[in-house]
Amino acid sequence: MISRDKHNRMANAIRFLSMDAVEKANSGHPGLPMGAADVATVLFSRYLKFDPKSPLWPDRDRFVLSAGHGSMLIYSLLYLTGYEDMGIEDLKQFRQLGSKTAGHPEYGHASGIETTTGPLGQGIANAVGMAIAERKLEEEFGSDLQSHFTYVLCGDGCLMEGISHEAIALAGHLKLNKLILFWDDNNITIDGAVSLSDSTDQIARFKAVHWNTISIDGHDPEAIAAAIEQAQKSDRPTFIACKTTIGFGAPNKAGTHKVHGSPLGAEEIAATRKALNWEAEAFVIPDDVLSDWRAAGERSKDAHKAWEGRLAATEAGKKAEFTRRFAGDLPGNFDAAIDAYKKKLADAPPTVATRKASEDALEVINGILPETLGGSADLTPSNNTKTSQMKSITPTDFSGRYMHWGIREHGMAAAMNGIALHGGLIPYGGGFMIFSDYCRPSIRLAALMGIRVIHVLTHDSIGVGEDGPTHQPVEHMSALRAIPNLLLFRPADAVETAECWQLALEEKHRPSALALTRQNLTPARKTYEAKNLSATGAYELVSADNAKVSIFASGSEVELALKAAETLAQKGVATRVVSVPCFELFYDQPEDYQAKIIGKAPVKIAVEAAIRQSWDHIIGSDGAFIGMHSFGASGPAKDLYKHFNITAEAIVAAAEAKLA
Repeated sequence: MISRDKHNRMANAIRFLSMDAVEKANSGHPGLPMGAADVATVLFSRYLKFDPKSPLWPDRDRFVLSAGHGSMLIYSLLYLTGYEDMGIEDLKQFRQLGSKTAGHPEYGHASGIETTTGPLGQGIANAVGMAIAERKLEEEFGSDLQSHFTYVLCGDGCLMEGISHEAIALAGHLKLNKLILFWDDNNITIDGAVSLSDSTDQIARFKAVHWNTISIDGHDPEAIAAAIEQAQKSDRPTFIACKTTIGFGAPNKAGTHKVHGSPLGAEEIAATRKALNWEAEAFVIPDDVLSDWRAAGERSKDAHKAWEGRLAATEAGKKAEFTRRFAGDLPGNFDAAIDAYKKKLADAPPTVATRKASEDALEVINGILPETLGGSADLTPSNNTKTSQMKSITPTDFSGRYMHWGIREHGMAAAMNGIALHGGLIPYGGGFMIFSDYCRPSIRLAALMGIRVIHVLTHDSIGVGEDGPTHQPVEHMSALRAIPNLLLFRPADAVETAECWQLALEEKHRPSALALTRQNLTPARKTYEAKNLSATGAYELVSADNAKVSIFASGSEVELALKAAETLAQKGVATRVVSVPCFELFYDQPEDYQAKIIGKAPVKIAVEAAIRQSWDHIIGSDGAFIGMHSFGASGPAKDLYKHFNITAEAIVAAAEAKLA
């Protein structure tokens, strides 16, 4: 129990650090930290299980600030509770170039920031993923090693974004009872009152998707505490509607949109200091208040020590497995298993779609890696993402390893980010490549954070066929390649598919997407190679001395490139073929390797059943391109390839025209 006076002074420390930092930066959002300070103070000083001296403790509670514009709330808390890499100088550098205290919280910039939140609603969905991971790992390793809560603070904007509904509906369905969501219910958006654009009954909405709901005064510390204790005992996720005043304490601007996204100004800050009886200068926290906050940061020290004792007493094999998985390391026999699988493929090269080749590779991978958590956005039979090891996760049984995400691509992608951020699991999820549009904001954030999340994107071209242009991605390959730090793999056959999976799993600091075909493909690689040739991003499949033509292709079009090269060779035209399964890995290679692979043939042709945009770096602006120049059409795949002139004959004709 903390006295009301002590609570008020601790909460006011958050308020003044926040308004002072925003004022110094002349940029930011002081209203939310000022309004939500009471909720944050109760949570961090009395309930949150965390250790600033060990920020990555696997069994810590997770706190996600979904309303990331209120970033000074989390930065203030990290400083006040004693995180060593968040000093007062960092707060003074709020929103400045190169500082840890970016405009919105960024994962990896400072300890205690669990995820990057900026686009509203992402944090809610990330937290759902974290709660899924906690529940799954508790099932696997026991409550001695995994038993913690996931807390989220959101605002009206988070709840208006469509992703929030995808996330909360799934959380309610799965009965994620250790997920607790605080709503900073202040009735204000940037434009003005929430009533300008929304009149949703949020309590009724959350009840409809099977959440426990509580409504409280968000400035009453004992009401906040009682709500948290009630939520901790619930058999469902809990939504706590905290009625607050945005910019609490500011005499003239509190409760208005003027305090949402702009500095208060020196005059209003002075008036707020007087109103809240805060005499300390800017960025100065009175010793007694800072001491109280540092004590709050020490509160879970004994719980952490007890957890370390339980880990030490855990059976050696189980302990090693837990430690390995939270370190993000793959088991020692992983590479050998992939190598053995590649030998098997060389012995009997299969003619299969790469979505099927992916399933076959996953059958091997999921048998070796117990940490993979698979799933699909209601396309399991099409994505081929479920293998024999993958029993379905249900609301009452989390012993499985397969998530049925439902028709929620965006929520799935953001929740997978949360699973990866939690640690201990490697998430992969399936969808049609066309629906990467629906996932894109979360894929982008995974790339920005540098986390291992894998998207299985099947039906990757006009090869989709009869479903027509609404389901045929043409611009998506280039659109995904445009995201920095994302690896897009487009394998040509079963061997490349296995190699691409290996690379995606070995990459700890970049998310990956695999673009996979619906249609069967003739094997491009028929002999065993111990080396992972796909690791360089592009490699020579067919060489030729003094080549006149170089054909570059990815995925399903490698087959066409090989046929065209054979025809050209028969006509006496020296032709090489380069498979390009991953542009990003190719650009990672030394310049001399890139130059060697691009080669000096006078004619360069790229072939891909997508738009040209990605290819000019390789073939140059004067290179020939065989691919899509429009949306697709509805019809059998073979007919579509002919209709859009993506054929071996077209490649030969383009080469001959260039040589003429």
